Amino acid sequence: MDRRQLIAGGAALALFGSSDAMAQAVAPSNIRPDFLPVEVPIRAGIAPNEIHVVPDSFMLFWTMPGARAMRYMVGVGRPGLYESGEFYVGAKKEWPSWTPTNSMIERNPAYAQWKDGMPGGPNNPLGARALYLFEPGRGDTFLRIHGTNAPNTIGSAVSNGCARLVNDQAVDLYNRVPMRSRVVLYPKTI
Repeated sequence: MDRRQLIAGGAALALFGSSDAMAQAVAPSNIRPDFLPVEVPIRAGIAPNEIHVVPDSFMLFWTMPGARAMRYMVGVGRPGLYESGEFYVGAKKEWPSWTPTNSMIERNPAYAQWKDGMPGGPNNPLGARALYLFEPGRGDTFLRIHGTNAPNTIGSAVSNGCARLVNDQAVDLYNRVPMRSRVVLYPKTI
């Protein structure tokens, strides 16, 4: 870990006080070296086993015991589509299917071809793995933390509201996160 990664990770966290054939399709991502996951120190007192997304820094943290976290770089929702709040992982899916919401189809009529759903697979927008975000009393929010095979979208605000990681990193995160884990999506400030 270099000094810049250590500072960036610490600064961001300071803001808060399958089938075998499909599995083989998850190739290591061709992503910038500074966008690779890295273990970073975090402030003491932050509970382990939680996801924290800091959208202004395009960082997702999986907190661990001992004031440590895995930091992943992500893409987040476009302006007006990102939703901050506190959620929990209500479902996890490998190679999930994708069905665009009515509002997604209104924004992009080309999505209408998938109004009945797109099967999971390497070309699906949800990628190799997805964590489904729920809220008490609301249920499924239609927000996801999911994979993508478009590494050029990491570090930008381009999605319909979800946080995305490249597929191999989505698989790594998926394997770490149990059901009902707390997820905090912090507000955008810039």
